[in-house]
This record gives sequence, structure tokens and C-alpha cells, in this order.
Amino acid sequence: MDFMIKFFEGLHLPALPWIPPSWHMLSWVVLSSFLLLFGLVGVSFVIRAARKPKLLKPFLSKDKDVKEEGTVQPISSQAVLKAGLSKTRGGFIARLGQLFSRKEVNVDLLEQLEEILFSADVGAKTAHVLFERVKQRLSKDELLQGDKVLSALKEESLQLLNVASHPINISSANPFTILVIGVNGAGKTTTIGKLSSYFIGQGKQVMLAAGDTFRAAAVEQLAIWGDRALVKVVQGKAGGDPSSVIFDAMKQAKQANVDVLIADTAGRLHVKSELMEELRKIRRVMQKSDPSAPHETWLVLDATMGQNAIAQATTFKEAMDITGIVLTKLDGTAKGGVVLGICHELQIPVRFIGVGEKAEDLLPFDAQGFIDALYETKSE
Repeated sequence: MDFMIKFFEGLHLPALPWIPPSWHMLSWVVLSSFLLLFGLVGVSFVIRAARKPKLLKPFLSKDKDVKEEGTVQPISSQAVLKAGLSKTRGGFIARLGQLFSRKEVNVDLLEQLEEILFSADVGAKTAHVLFERVKQRLSKDELLQGDKVLSALKEESLQLLNVASHPINISSANPFTILVIGVNGAGKTTTIGKLSSYFIGQGKQVMLAAGDTFRAAAVEQLAIWGDRALVKVVQGKAGGDPSSVIFDAMKQAKQANVDVLIADTAGRLHVKSELMEELRKIRRVMQKSDPSAPHETWLVLDATMGQNAIAQATTFKEAMDITGIVLTKLDGTAKGGVVLGICHELQIPVRFIGVGEKAEDLLPFDAQGFIDALYETKSE
């Protein structure tokens, strides 16, 4: 304080008319301290605002379409989906386009249709079912018309995707818990980060539980996503019991009145029996806190794995009551047809699909929109 008074005395600042002369220097010290504090608070708000994630901000179209009011038009989720499925269309749909480019389709070409369905990683069972349904749906004359066959194929594909499912009711529990499972490398932790951003965008309060305690990288990655989205991540000791971490997270989430708790889990499929028992234990422990928990159990699958993704899903389904699939990396593969095989063979609804690296590229699954994007032709 003495230093500051001497400093201001050296500046020969004018006396303030409403301050007694004896308090002249002290008043300048107090005033400057107040201004400095006010400035620091302002800077902290600016820094916090800068750190706030823009993960949910819709990215803009290249031509930056502008409405009459002057606002920028964001790209629709359907446009994002079409872009994400471009590799699949370049393989699977391009071959269909070549097959049906002729005015008439003969029996040999119908056999080629079945072959194309196999190559799209739809799966042997699903490819056969689709093929037979198309043949049963159309008359002999219609089977010789490419546009009729393609239209029937789209409609039957849509029927396969419309798996019976219950709506997700976040307000049905406090907190609403989502247990996320899957093998390492499928994009499980990244998906959880994107899901947190999605629910925040829906106006929900979110908390994350780092249940993959055996993989330090997973905990660190989840903490980074939590920092971006400004949500709390409950962590435990490295190598500790994942059940206790998730149980503690449920307790904290309830106390904080959090809407959605998303829990990560391990994915060491090479120790299958141990992993499945661990997942069962997590479910039992969660039910001690809330008998209805977990309210959703979502399996994350890597679309680039093709038929191996279906095999993984079958393994997890034997141990857990899976209520939904999150399919990642659809933008990086020509095997997008695997979605049809998953829905048909497993009868598990797809909840979200990932078609890019950004948070907004994780899209709620819409069967009709997916079919429209998957089978889109250049003429459309």
C-alpha cells in the first residue's frame, strides 16, 4: 500500500474535489484498484466465453446462403448425411446405377443385384431377404424395369430399418443414465463427447463418468471433451473398479440435479469373458442407485468393420440388454450398407450415426433420411 501511495504521489495526480485532502493519494489507490479488479473480471468473462465450445454451431454451406433477413443459412443435417455417405454411394449405389442404367433388366442382371448387395456388406442373410422381397413385390414385367426394381429396393430397405423401438424420454429419470459399451477403437469415447454436446444443445445438463479405468488415454480423452463442453467428468483411480466410479457419478449427478449421465466403459474384447462380466457388474451396481438404470445401453460400432461389426454386436448382445446402436465412421467407408444388416439381423434400433469428425456430424438416426441419402442418384 505504501508503495502504491508513493507511486501515485510521483504522478502528481489532481485532487478529487469530493475527497478530503488528507485522503488524496489513498483515494487514487482505491479507485485504481477498483478499476483494475473490474478489468480482471471482464477479462475472465471474455476468456470463459472464448473457451465455451462451439461444437454445436451448425457449419455453413460453401456458398454461404443468406436469407432475406441477412442471417446465414446453415447446412441441413440431410446435407451432412449425404456428404457423409458419399463413399458408400460411390461404390454400392454407383454399381446399382450402372446395373439399372439399361431400359430392361434380364435375369442375369438380377443375379448381379444380389452380388452387389453382398459387396455392400449388407450381409448374406439381409442381402438374400432384400433380394427375395423385391422379387415377390414386383411382377415379371416390373422386374425387367430398372427404375421399378430400384424403387422396390429402397422401400424394402426402409422396412428393414424400421425396427421397433421406444422413444427416449430424458425426463423419465433423474439422472437419465446412458451406458455406452463397445470395443476399443470403435470411437466410443469420442462418441460420448459428441453425445454430451448434443444433449447440451437440447438444453440438458450433462455429466460424464470415466468408467474405462484401465485405459488412461480414455480417461484423458473424456476429460478433454468434458472441458470443451464445460461438463463435469467423474474419474476414479487408474485401474480402479469402474462400477464404483459410475456409482459415484450417479450419486453426484442426482445431487447436482443433472439431466443426463453418460458412462464410458472398457472395451477389451480380447478378454471377452472378463469384459462381459465387468459390464454385468456395472449394470447391477447402477441398479443399486436406481433400479431402472441404466435407462439406455448403447453399443458403439465402427462402420468400417463391415460384417465384423455385426459379429461384435452379437457378442455384446449375449451379455447385455442393448437398447440402441451408435454407428461411427460411416463417412470413411464404402460399407454403409452394414446399417441394413445390423437392423435386420439384430433387431436393435440405430440411435445415432457418425458421418464426420465434428460434433455436429453425429446425427440422430432417421431411417427415411438415411435411405434417401444412401440411394440418392445424380439425377435427384
